[in-house]
Amino acid sequence: MKSWINYNADCDFSIYNIPFGIVDKSNGYFFAATAIGEYCVNLDLLHKSGFFVDLTLPENIFCRQFLNDFIELGKTKTNAVRLRLQEIFIDNLYNTDEVKKALSPIQEAKMCIPVKVFNYTDFYSSIEHATNVGTMFRDPANALLPNWKHIPIGYHGRASSITVSGTNFHRPKGQTKAADADLPSFGPTKMLDIELEMAFIVGKETNLSETIHTSKTDEYIFGFVIFNDWSARDFQTWEYVPLGPFLAKNFCSTISPWIVTLEALEPFRIEGIEQNPEPLPYLKYIGKQNIDINLEVAIKPENADETIVSRSNYKHMYWNMSQQLAHHASNGCNMQVGDMYASGTISGPAPDSYGSMLEIT
Repeated sequence: MKSWINYNADCDFSIYNIPFGIVDKSNGYFFAATAIGEYCVNLDLLHKSGFFVDLTLPENIFCRQFLNDFIELGKTKTNAVRLRLQEIFIDNLYNTDEVKKALSPIQEAKMCIPVKVFNYTDFYSSIEHATNVGTMFRDPANALLPNWKHIPIGYHGRASSITVSGTNFHRPKGQTKAADADLPSFGPTKMLDIELEMAFIVGKETNLSETIHTSKTDEYIFGFVIFNDWSARDFQTWEYVPLGPFLAKNFCSTISPWIVTLEALEPFRIEGIEQNPEPLPYLKYIGKQNIDINLEVAIKPENADETIVSRSNYKHMYWNMSQQLAHHASNGCNMQVGDMYASGTISGPAPDSYGSMLEIT
């Protein structure tokens, strides 16, 4: 496909992407948007100009603070909107002043968190990451606990402190205990870490006690964001036994502002990692449920050049998105539109592909 909007070949926002986000235009006006090339596209203006009239969308569906109501319309509607947008930006007949009024430079867009996150779960599904961390926290012989290869490990995190990329936050305070100290102390973390993750957003609700089969999970996954699970490692070391992460991880998490739909990522699906032992029947799946997405982490101090510290890939997940969602719902836990489920740190097999400073250092 070729768009009448020109952009570089390596542009993130090609005609094949068409992501969804929310822009704050100030004065209480939020609008749903997509991105193509170097432009942000106001979907509310396109809707009010009649470009989606035959799709029978609610009147003000694109001028809301979050995408939840749009996502809840279901994939029949959301995919139709995405395909219409591709049509608009492919067909030169749409290269009109009316369409151009909806375009603005993407650098000027004030991006907001795209969904109201009702529930957030963080998984622990990269075998390289789990092995590295387990080796450091315990020992190499017990790096993976006995349950790890049988069950997608996860914990319920803090939904209210998930923020959009660019949000500033204070260095958190908490308890730490030095190895040579008799008692813990309280103060700012000295080991603030990043965790390179992806997260999928649920687009279809389930009722309490309802389960989701692995063959049906695609119906429930709307799209993906990049996820940074900020972590205070010195807090984590002291507090994680016996119930796992708490204050070490709930002070802030950061996501990318654009949701890339599952449909846009279809061409990048690949076979997953061989799972041994064989998962229980409810976790077995058919097809390509891992996704080949190159990921980078760079750190840029003030007044200095950035340094790339990790090059990883989402394909390295041992437990894939389908298994994560099926397991999460297997006990009848109800899913809500806007729920965010993070992958866990994505580490590859080589040191330059580790997804956290804890592993890199």
